[in-house]
Amino acid sequence: MNRPGTSSLEDVKGLRAYLEDRLAGRPMGQGRAARLLLDTLGLGLEQTLTFIGRQRPDHDRFVDWILSTAGPPDPLRVMRFNAWIDRAPPPAPVRAWLDGIAAMEPVLTDADLAHWTAEGYVILSGAISGPEAAAVEALIWREAGADPARPDSWYGRRTNGIMLQRFQHPAMEAARRSPRVHKAFAQLWGTADLWMTTDRLSFNPPLAPGFNYREPGLHWDVSLARPIPFATQGILYLTDTPADQGAFRLVPGFHHRIDRWLDGLGEAAPRSINLDDQARCIAARAGDLIIWRNDLPHGASPNTGLRPRMAQYVNMYSADLETNPVWL
Repeated sequence: MNRPGTSSLEDVKGLRAYLEDRLAGRPMGQGRAARLLLDTLGLGLEQTLTFIGRQRPDHDRFVDWILSTAGPPDPLRVMRFNAWIDRAPPPAPVRAWLDGIAAMEPVLTDADLAHWTAEGYVILSGAISGPEAAAVEALIWREAGADPARPDSWYGRRTNGIMLQRFQHPAMEAARRSPRVHKAFAQLWGTADLWMTTDRLSFNPPLAPGFNYREPGLHWDVSLARPIPFATQGILYLTDTPADQGAFRLVPGFHHRIDRWLDGLGEAAPRSINLDDQARCIAARAGDLIIWRNDLPHGASPNTGLRPRMAQYVNMYSADLETNPVWL
């Protein structure tokens, strides 16, 4: 007899195998199927690895944790994931949903797409509404244990720099379930057949005496071993964010010259090269989504403004996306 709460995950294919692989340290717990599984269940990668690594749970305890952390998964997502595992076409309801996204009017204009081609990034204005952005902002204040009216409260002890390890909340679903957001990524990828990541939040307060600003500077979140596969990343501003307010920054157009740049480095390690003088800070308004190519060096900037930068990380990807096993 099943334990209470486990039955809603019985039909998720590969869940037991994923846990066994992770506990044993086998590669099958790290590939495409593992990534899709976690996003189907609405789980963040880091939080899942932390739980498994610290708790070493059995299957039933893992299921209990999933349900208490992320709730029961969306049945449509489970149908889609199971079909992918079986190498079967998407079920009819999934196909109808994806076809609906494909048939939508474009949300990125020709000028937006030209900018994307030239610069490697684009801003989707009004990705979510003002009230939706405000709801996530309020969540960040609570999660950070900070008071908007008390700047001294903005610098509480945190162990992940500007990252807030919150992956699940109803307010965060506004962007993840937005057809407008999905359509923007579909235009950039050339397909609506994309999967939404389960990512976290960001709280970047102004620089202050005694505050240790922990941000890795300009970086890549992908291996620089070539060929670098096409992929996107995204950050959603939750308040109006001028360039000096810890804004997201990147080196525009770097995708056009990254191969020549890498070829010219000789023995130098590419991640040791300082590209700060080439970076641009991207100002945008509350509810705007910045999407960029993953081969652009990027990162947050030090906040010299008066208010914290509030953001949610939002991204979509193709199930065919392969990660390079060689890290450079």
